Parts: sequence; structure tokens; C-alpha cells
Amino acid sequence: MRISVLGCGYLGAVHAVSLAALGHDVVGVDVDAQKIAQLAAGRSPFYEPGLESALQHALGAGRLAFTTDVAAVRGARVHFIAVGTPQKRGESAADLSFVDAAVDSLLPHLNAGDVVVGKSTVPVGTAARLAPRLETARTGAVLAWNPEFLREGYAVNDTIAPDRIVYGLPSGEAGVRARRALDEVYAVAIGNDTPVVATDYATAELVKAAANAFLATKISFINAMAEIAEVTGADVTQLADALGFDQRIGRRFLNAGVGFGGGCLPKDIRAFTARAEELGRGDSLAFLREMDSINLRRRSRLVELVAEALGGSVYEKKIAVLGLAFKPDSDDVRDSPALDIAVQLKGLGADVVATDPQAVETSRRLHPQLEYAAGLEEALDGADAVVLVTEWKQFRELDPAWARGLVGTPLIVDGRNTLDADRWRAAGWTYRGFGRP
Repeated sequence: MRISVLGCGYLGAVHAVSLAALGHDVVGVDVDAQKIAQLAAGRSPFYEPGLESALQHALGAGRLAFTTDVAAVRGARVHFIAVGTPQKRGESAADLSFVDAAVDSLLPHLNAGDVVVGKSTVPVGTAARLAPRLETARTGAVLAWNPEFLREGYAVNDTIAPDRIVYGLPSGEAGVRARRALDEVYAVAIGNDTPVVATDYATAELVKAAANAFLATKISFINAMAEIAEVTGADVTQLADALGFDQRIGRRFLNAGVGFGGGCLPKDIRAFTARAEELGRGDSLAFLREMDSINLRRRSRLVELVAEALGGSVYEKKIAVLGLAFKPDSDDVRDSPALDIAVQLKGLGADVVATDPQAVETSRRLHPQLEYAAGLEEALDGADAVVLVTEWKQFRELDPAWARGLVGTPLIVDGRNTLDADRWRAAGWTYRGFGRP
């Protein structure tokens, strides 16, 4: 198929490259000329494992192109909208101006029978609002909604081999036509028995919002348990292990730590609560505000742990911060707990030296006041405390004996509860973690 993708940020670029890898003929469109130039040259504007090699292969095969000219979408049968829906300034609600602009820019270039597919995460009711614009246009194009479920660090695979596919479709012949087109887009995944849920617009939009809300709740719940563990002497890690044996609960994402961040989950749960209030059902999602509060206060709690371990103050102490991205295998520092903690420590007078395998430059652009190290050895040299905040493999597997030979004081604060506390203590370190004796 010939496919267009409007918006070449994280979601759009991954989607365009992955569809080209599946054999489709794809054109990506974005208003950011610098980003388009990078992608057209085979360079990813952000770090995502496997993306750049897939990008270069698709460009070399002639199945992928990038442009700032929206007229290039002409001739495509399916048009994906993958633009951002950031949080409105000073509000919790989502800013849909980029989605609206994308639809408006498409209208003059659509042909009869085209299918426009929303990928962006939007408040429930958005598709129903947008559909009439296409229905009243001269082309009679059809709108479908196909939410994304990408995990940064696994995004290419999650697009090519998703764990489920959701279609939000209109009723009648228009819905049949849209489903037929989407089935062709995802023919490889469907052929590999990927489940397909074909439903209405509202349900498809809610699937994405509800998935994010459930994940945020699970992460925040175990962090709330860590707060109780810290004042009772319980071990939250063993608690999570015991809970995880219950098949109704499961062990995944029951890891106490500094909480979630990134460009999606925090702003999406806030937008969900804002939309519930608009619908007159704010009480139904009031618990998400508490989940958000629990998540945010884990950051300040880690700063408190570091200060406590240093005798009450971080002032003029050299602190090695391991990690800046909001999660490993990414250079994304949007709403990153790790970067926020580094900034908080700096604000309290600490001599912060931060390092990350991929996110140093993205962090430096946002917070040039921090000191950054190119590698572990430089960051650890003479440190009074080491703080692990992003669980990159090289940080999880750090040799405590080697690291002890570099630091000034063997003190480690594990912001992800990912290290073997006994191993570090046996190597002569003072170990502190969340909700652990």
C-alpha cells in the first residue's frame, strides 16, 4: 500500500519506518525541516534501538521518503495522523491543536475512498468530533482510530509485532471500508495471529487511556506500599514478590522506585482526568490525581534519602547521578524523574555529576547548569554518594568492588531498587533503597 504519516516525532517516525519495513510505500510529513532533513539522510533525531538501521534500510529500498510538503500525501490510500497531543500550558487537558491542524492540512489532498487513521493519543470524543469534517469534504474520506501501544526501547518491534491491534470504526459501509484498509496495513501481524479488537471510536480512545491509567496505578500502588514499608521496617521488594505470585496481580511493574515519567504517561493520565471532569464524571477518576501525587513525591523522597545518608545535607557533596533518561534504552528526558532529581540535588547545593549512555546531550540542552560526565569512571571519581535513577543495563551490572576503588565514600542510593543490596554491602558499601530495611 501507499501510506502517508503526518507527524514525524517519536510516534510518527517509528510508525513510518516500521510500515516501510513491512513492505509498504510510505511518505512521512512534518513541518520541522531540520527533523525531516535528518530522517531523509538516514539519521534518527532520537535514540531508539533498531530504528536507525531500519530507517536506512527502508530508505535504501526506496520504500520510504520524508518531506515538509503535505501535498506529497496525494495518492496514498491510508493517512496516519501521528502528531503530538501535549499538555496544555497551565492545565491538565490535552492540547489538540496539532491534531486539528493535521486534519485540516489533509483535506485538500484526499482522494475518494481514502482512509484517515488517528494514531495520536486523544481524549475520548475526539474522533467523533473530527469525523464530520471528513464526511462533509468533497472526497468522502473515512476516519478510523487506531491507538498506539508503543514502549520506548521496544517501539519498532511493538509496531511490527504488536500484542494487540485496536480499530475504532464508524458504522456501516464506511466502517467496513476502513477495516479492510487497516487489515491490509497490518496483514503481517494479523497473519501471525495478533488479536484484533474492532470497536467504535469511543471505546478505541478509551482503551489507550485506560491502559495508561492502569499502568500508572500499578506503579504508584507499589510506591505507596514502599512508603508504608519505610515506617514499619517491612521489605517492599519481598512484598512485591509475594504479590506477584497472585495471577490476578502479576509481578511486572511492581518495582518501587522514583516512579514513571516520559512524554506520554504523566500527561496522558492528567488529560484523562481532565476529560472525565468535562464529561461530568470527575469522581470516577479522582484516584488518578492521587496516583500522580504519589508518583511525583517519590522524586523528592529520593532526594531526602540521599541527604539522610549524607548526615542531613547534600551541600557541597559530590553526587554521581547515574541516569538521565526517564527509562533505559532511550534518550527521552521529557518529565524524567532522573533529570528532575539531578536538578533538585543541584538546587540544594550538591556538586552533581550526571551521566547516561544516551541522554547527556538532550539533558544538557535543558539544564546546562549541571555537570555531565561522558562515562561512569569520570562520574564516580571521588563521589561522596552514588545515586542510581535510570536502570540501564551497565548501571545494574556495575561491579561494586571496581566502583568502590573510584569513589570517595562508598554510599549508594538505589532509586530503582534494582541492585543486589547484599552484594553491594558485602563489597563495603552503605546501601539505601526505597522501602527496604
